[in-house]
Amino acid sequence: MPDDARVHLSFAPLGDRALLVEVGEALDPVVTARVRTVAARITARALRGVTDVVPAFCSVALHYDPGALRDRSGEKTPYDALVEQLQELLAEVADAEPVEGRLFEIPVVYGGAFGEDLAPLAQARGLAPEQVAEIHCAQTYSVYMLGFAPGFGYLGPVDERLRQPRREMPRTRVVAGSVALANAFTGIYPMELPGGWHVIGRTPWRLFDVERNPPALLAAGDRVRFVPITPAEFDVAAARQPWR
Repeated sequence: MPDDARVHLSFAPLGDRALLVEVGEALDPVVTARVRTVAARITARALRGVTDVVPAFCSVALHYDPGALRDRSGEKTPYDALVEQLQELLAEVADAEPVEGRLFEIPVVYGGAFGEDLAPLAQARGLAPEQVAEIHCAQTYSVYMLGFAPGFGYLGPVDERLRQPRREMPRTRVVAGSVALANAFTGIYPMELPGGWHVIGRTPWRLFDVERNPPALLAAGDRVRFVPITPAEFDVAAARQPWR
C-alpha cells in the first residue's frame, strides 16, 4: 500500500452499484497524481463488471454491474469481489510513475466584452488588468477533475495573487467559452450556464460537443496553459481547435 502519509487507499460502497476508492483527504499534488494513476490503472485493466471510472479531487468512483461480479458460491458480495481485485491491482500504486496527461495551449481574449470581471478583479487584488492576464497565463494548470457541468474542468492551482471568492451574486447567464476564476481554481464554461465565478476572458474553443467522441475536450490529469490573443484573432483561433 502507499507509504506516503498523504496517500492512503481505502474503499467504501456508494449504494449497491458503485464503489469509492479514497486516495487522500486533501487537495495535494501527490494525492492528485495518485488519483490519476489509480484511475489510469483501473481503466487500462478493464475490470469485469466496471462500467465507468470517475476521478475526482481525492478519490475515484467506480460504477459497476453487480450481476457481472456475483459469486456463484455466495461467499462474496459483488462489492467484496471488486474490492479484492482492486487491492491486488493497486497494491504498489505509490511506487508507480505518476500519469501525466496531455498539454493544451488554449487561446484567450482577456478583458473588455470578453471578460467583464477582469477590471473589477484586478482592482480588488491591487493589480492592473494586464497584470492579472499575465499572471493567469504564466503557469501550467492541472485538470483536477470534471464536474459542475459536462466538460467543465476544475483547473489549478491559481496563483495566490489572483485568488478571489465567488461573486456575491451569481449570473443567470455566462457565455460558453468564458474563462473564469474563483478561489484556488480557474475554469472554462463549456456551454451557456448560470455561474458565480469571475469572468476574465473567453476562448473560441468548444470544451464540450456531443458530436465528438469523447464529447469533452479535457480529461482529469490533462494540463492547460492559457495563451493571450487579440479580439481580431478570436475567429482564426476557433479554427485551430484540437479535435480528439
